[in-house]
Amino acid sequence: MEQTEIIFNVEEDPEGGYVAEALGHDIVTQADNLQELKKMVQGAVRCHFDSEQRPRIIRLHLVKDEVIPV
Repeated sequence: MEQTEIIFNVEEDPEGGYVAEALGHDIVTQADNLQELKKMVQGAVRCHFDSEQRPRIIRLHLVKDEVIPV
């Protein structure tokens, strides 16, 4: 069965940059900025899947924890 989409949770790395982790797959990558992260995610997906099984869409879900005072 062809998978049409893969979703990555993207979080800011405490040491700087961003980390992207695929939901349901063992794919994790990181980069210094979002533009670079997009390229890294594309490359990781290409490496992980055969061309026949590769998802057509990559969705990045940006997650940001923000702490605010009460």
